Amino acid sequence: MLAYHDREWGRPQTNERALFELLSLEIMQAGLSWQTVLNKRSAFKTAFANFDIDQVARFDSVQEQALLQNAEIIRNRRKIRAIIQNARAIQQLHTQGETLTTLVWSYVHGQPIVGHYHHAAEVPTTTPLAERIGKDMKKQGFSFVGPKIVYSWLEGCGIVNDHLVDCCCFRETSRLQPKFE
Repeated sequence: MLAYHDREWGRPQTNERALFELLSLEIMQAGLSWQTVLNKRSAFKTAFANFDIDQVARFDSVQEQALLQNAEIIRNRRKIRAIIQNARAIQQLHTQGETLTTLVWSYVHGQPIVGHYHHAAEVPTTTPLAERIGKDMKKQGFSFVGPKIVYSWLEGCGIVNDHLVDCCCFRETSRLQPKFE
């Protein structure tokens, strides 16, 4: 958990595969602990073709069944189907000349939102922005993107930086800017 917090969480991420991975992990985390998901992260990478969007989008009912039998991952049919559907939704974005990266970063005009919270209790679990992004993503064909999952995803990929102001990572991550390819 500490390594994830110090090296990944809240750092601006623009790589589409990495954004898809984080969204998928947030979906898997719903109702569970983040520690559970992190403990299974390498198994998720193996099971979901290293989160290669095109490969996951091609998963069929046979591969879905295999995932449901895989004791190394969280075996929740709705979550597994959502990840596959989301890969297909990303492919649909591509046909429109857009990417998951351009879609999500457009909401903040390419600039991370930095929270200035002093206590964990101050950090929201959702915001109007997360609600709007989730609704828009559903219209684009994404699944399992409620406002709490979206907000956690925004925090994880650094679109929202909610490190507490006295956190050792706050200063560094507050200065980071996304690097668009």
